[in-house]
Amino acid sequence: MSGRFQIEGQGVGHYVHPGAPPGKHDHVEFLTDAGARIVYTDHRRFGSMDIVPGADLGMHRLLRAIGPEPLSEEFNGALLAARLEGKRTPIKAALLDQRVVAGLGNIYVCEALFRAGISPRRQAATVRLARTARLVADIKAVLEAAILAGGSTLRDFKDTSGEEGYFQHRFDVYDREGEACRRCGAPVRRIVQAGRSTFFCSGCQR
Repeated sequence: MSGRFQIEGQGVGHYVHPGAPPGKHDHVEFLTDAGARIVYTDHRRFGSMDIVPGADLGMHRLLRAIGPEPLSEEFNGALLAARLEGKRTPIKAALLDQRVVAGLGNIYVCEALFRAGISPRRQAATVRLARTARLVADIKAVLEAAILAGGSTLRDFKDTSGEEGYFQHRFDVYDREGEACRRCGAPVRRIVQAGRSTFFCSGCQR
């Protein structure tokens, strides 16, 4: 949730000495033949790391139940509709379920649901093919825009070169409680779902 990799010395002909002192929250360090130093930092110690043969990766206990990568061609409206079928949980909770789709976090689910015009409180099973096709397109668009902006820095997130992200300046609903919706002017609302803050526009999202 707040861990990160930082890459030093890559592509600049600069070798970082392996004896460089680790930071307080640095837990793993890789040194490559190309002279790069890759450091895994995890302030909250939520992360884990394992070494697995590539051929066995899909069956690893932490990965075998994971859903599709959201930016892959495999992830489309038909697949999402099938995975939501029969689910009585809110669509927001379903999209945060890593078994449905991998890697979606709270910020990007809020933003994608806004773009798709879907209420986070709507029962997942009622979001059918026509709407899942648009939702998938909006999920991909939000993620691609966030990647281009270097991610979202709300507290301590930094990218692999140590730079902060800028996507937080483009949020439509996340962390904008009480502010006017950029689409319809209604105030952005905040509710709590499964212990997580959800931001949405009740005027635009149904």
